[in-house]
Amino acid sequence: MSTDTTNSGDAVDAANSDADLAARIEELEAELADLKADDDDGQKKMTIIATKGTLDMAYPPLILASTAAAFGWDVVVFHTFWGLDILHEKKSKNLKLSAVGNPSMPMPNAMAALPGMDSMATKMMERKIEENGTATIEELIDVSIDTGVELQACQMTIDLMDYDENDFYDGVVTGVGAATALEHMAESDVQLLV
Repeated sequence: MSTDTTNSGDAVDAANSDADLAARIEELEAELADLKADDDDGQKKMTIIATKGTLDMAYPPLILASTAAAFGWDVVVFHTFWGLDILHEKKSKNLKLSAVGNPSMPMPNAMAALPGMDSMATKMMERKIEENGTATIEELIDVSIDTGVELQACQMTIDLMDYDENDFYDGVVTGVGAATALEHMAESDVQLLV
């Protein structure tokens, strides 16, 4: 009496293949469920790179960051080069508005380049901010930190500008490099360069 082992061997291979496939499908479904759970927390991420240290350019990153944080977003603002002055307690209170090269400034560049025009433009803007009841840079920094915004100071710029880490507002994260900023940026839903 002879038995055909070919058919039973094929059946065993098919059963193993089906079991392997079922196990792989189950593994992929578990991974997908984990991804959906991570995505379902609803928390969006935003990274802002602040590179400018003028009065008019200090407002956008802080307003956007504090607003996004108020909506529950995970927000990081990485301050580098002149943007670092926004986080410097002394310098942030004396940010200037440049009249030259600003297309929205209601005066021609030749006039804006005259001595004292930057000071005049800055005083006019500061008066407008005060009359309007707009938050100061210091107030926006406090609000940002209170709402969970991580205000980062670029370590390379701190070293380059010879700043002391104690000169920054309380709550500012120092010692941060570009790699850390890029890591958060890569995971962010929104990335802005200001």
